[in-house]
Amino acid sequence: MKKKAEGMQPFREFYPLVRDILRSREFRGMKRYRHHVKGNLYDHSVKVAYLCFLHRKRFAPQKEIAPLVRGAILHDFYLYELHGEAETHKWHWFRHPSVALKNAVERYPDLSFAERDMIKHHMFPLTLVPPLTWGGWLVWWYDMVASFHDRFGKCRPRTAQKDTKKAVGALP
Repeated sequence: MKKKAEGMQPFREFYPLVRDILRSREFRGMKRYRHHVKGNLYDHSVKVAYLCFLHRKRFAPQKEIAPLVRGAILHDFYLYELHGEAETHKWHWFRHPSVALKNAVERYPDLSFAERDMIKHHMFPLTLVPPLTWGGWLVWWYDMVASFHDRFGKCRPRTAQKDTKKAVGALP
């Protein structure tokens, strides 16, 4: 039981930093938007923020962590379904950082320069301008890590089927 409690400690530190965002109706609504085939936008955004949180806790614990986590969790706050037929989605990969920043600033007007940078430049090089802050680079990196995991990392049904076929094929 003690080991499980120790594993929860980082989340207990993480959650208060983003509680207001996680409880907002708009952010909770991101659960209905599909993202990277196997996930949804809500889970992806929380994953990126949590990975940034763990990185900062491990490698730079003396630095302020709240702006990094809040910028990271809002990096994909664009609030629309990407996989529709709408003409506005044609340039999504280039435009969604600006849309996410606009939405984030409307709901959280006190965002710092660093938080705005994380949101605006997380799609470099598609956005052409690289992140201007260290936090922006962390969000850029962990967005790629989480996206790769969302697309390829979770259990795949084919893996279970292959194991079953091997076991069946081994019978005499």
